[in-house]
Amino acid sequence: MEQQFTYDVRMFKDTFENEFTYINGFMRNVHRFAGRPALTDPVRERTWTYAQLNGEVNRLAHALLGDGVGKNEVIVYQLLNSAEFVFSYLAPQKIGAINCPINFKLSPGETAFILDDSKPAVYIYDAEIKETAEQALAMAKHRPRRIVMVDMNGNQEAPADHITYSEYVQDKREHNPDIERPSHIYDEITRLYTSGTTGQPKGVPINNINDILSAHDVAMHFPLNPTDKTMNMSPWFHRGGIHSGGPTPSLYVGAEIVILRYFHPKTCLELAEKYNLTFLIGAPPMLKMLYDAQKKHPVDLSKLKGIVTMGAPLEREDCIKFQETLTPNIFNGYGTSEAFWNTFLRPYDLPEMAGSAGRSCTDDDVAVVKVYPDRRAEPDEVVARDGSEVGEIIVKSPGKSTYAYVNNPNESERVFYKGWVYIGDMGTWDENEFVTVVGRKNDMIVSSGENIHPVQIEEILNQHPKVKESVVVGAPDELRGESIVAYVIKEDPELTAKELNKYCSDHPMLANYKKPRFYRFIDELPYTATGKKKHFVVKQMAVEDQKNGLFERQ
Repeated sequence: MEQQFTYDVRMFKDTFENEFTYINGFMRNVHRFAGRPALTDPVRERTWTYAQLNGEVNRLAHALLGDGVGKNEVIVYQLLNSAEFVFSYLAPQKIGAINCPINFKLSPGETAFILDDSKPAVYIYDAEIKETAEQALAMAKHRPRRIVMVDMNGNQEAPADHITYSEYVQDKREHNPDIERPSHIYDEITRLYTSGTTGQPKGVPINNINDILSAHDVAMHFPLNPTDKTMNMSPWFHRGGIHSGGPTPSLYVGAEIVILRYFHPKTCLELAEKYNLTFLIGAPPMLKMLYDAQKKHPVDLSKLKGIVTMGAPLEREDCIKFQETLTPNIFNGYGTSEAFWNTFLRPYDLPEMAGSAGRSCTDDDVAVVKVYPDRRAEPDEVVARDGSEVGEIIVKSPGKSTYAYVNNPNESERVFYKGWVYIGDMGTWDENEFVTVVGRKNDMIVSSGENIHPVQIEEILNQHPKVKESVVVGAPDELRGESIVAYVIKEDPELTAKELNKYCSDHPMLANYKKPRFYRFIDELPYTATGKKKHFVVKQMAVEDQKNGLFERQ
């Protein structure tokens, strides 16, 4: 009698769920690429091979174990881009703990909020923010049982109850910790905090499959391979930093990371030439500065396979300049801390589709749904695919997305619905499903009953040759509800409100009701760490500036 085969999913399921982890992917590269460069620090003039990097990671893992750090406990680290950042990313995964990088630019109060929210067993901070760390610890209710200061220069003394990183890992063993199956595929291994375009940051839990499939997404879309050398010019603590050509994908595929501690355009270009970098990653404002620097002090960028930008839309005029001067291979990713990037604009889409956010990534779904005053739109209640009707952009990314915030059920319920992420961006899509972002839902200006999206006005203002950058918000107006105010950084000091007013009045793409009523010239704009304009901060400024009579008419 012929024996029938019955597929038993249990063996696959058990192996997959217990073995398909990020740290196992890293360890495969430790074995196959042991002697190849993994991490290079130009400031220290030092390179770690994959074997050496693993040894350093193990030293920190043993130090954490020595402090009794157990499974699912949190390690918060507030570091500039550095080798210690990478050690802190990987070591907790070796022992089943959760690594949690946070913004080194946060105020003491914001840092204290995160310490209380995540209650870390260990807090690691950069010596450059020692004062912030001390104030945050004094403000926080939670006290980590170990506090570690990373001092790259070795010339700062740690506060009385803190320990320096070098002391913390001194004499610790470099072999792998003896931990059986430290993490499961669905275990949280990384926790990020949103950069907060609307206020207080929210904790975003990321599991093994999220990290791995984010790495796969980068490897597929760049594409990224073991021969590549990447330098992410953004801070690594946000998802666009750690996942877009940062530690997560680079170490997963076996590539080399070149560390950039501080962004300076001329330095970036010099490092690109010196180390034969194949990919640069950064926000659009960084690319603008690279463009200016390359025009003034050109270097050889022939080894570059591409420059990847994310965090904000890429305007058409900028795209053309970047392609002509930096590299023809410009990529633009659009996404969130919650779901990584979900649409991608590829070199073959440019420059024709510049200004849009591209089409959905390979394993993602994107839709633009209607906005109702009294309820949330269902995922199938989409706006017309005509590139004109505005709605809310929603995304579905089964492999890369989280579906909850840490300790925040109300926000979780508001943002995550039926497998979709309602991220709060407003936009349009066309017949080919190219998505164009027009602004944040909460940034919308309502003037005389009209819904006005500030990004549309900003794009027109930024085309003026005497304008360097702008942000548009609404200011209280008893008659209209809100008046449109344009905050402008001058490219030319001779620029006046009268000149801008005429420019906007004459512009064929700007309806009269969208024309700014007031102008305010400033020296800098507030950005999030991911390069997004903080409209809500400028809106708060506008209230005070209006009271103080600082607006200009013409």
